[in-house]
Amino acid sequence: MQTAHFSALEAKHAGLDRQISAESQRPLPDVAAIAALKKQKLRIKEEMTAQ
Repeated sequence: MQTAHFSALEAKHAGLDRQISAESQRPLPDVAAIAALKKQKLRIKEEMTAQ
């Protein structure tokens, strides 16, 4: 059974995935922004797997 915290982490993870995808589709993607988003996504993924 999922907790509210885990569900919130999943939602954040999916949101970051959408942001990364959107930034990647731009004509001149901001590589630094993509890297920062990927780091955030990884931290959330690690927190999800730790539970």
